[in-house]
Amino acid sequence: MTTTQYKVKGMTCDHCVSAVTAEVGAIDGVTDVKVDLASGVVTVASATPLDDQSVRAAVDEAGYEVAGS
Repeated sequence: MTTTQYKVKGMTCDHCVSAVTAEVGAIDGVTDVKVDLASGVVTVASATPLDDQSVRAAVDEAGYEVAGS
């Protein structure tokens, strides 16, 4: 089990949380997604380590952006 945290910019409401949770949760191998709206931190649990680019693409698809490089 691997857990990774990402700082996501632009989330402001429950709809944002739902969109990010749905997109990131659809990535192969993801077992759980927790979003802390107040801090913008998205915690992703997966069976194996994830490709950061896949997570960034999913967050982008939801309409938001992962902070940092």
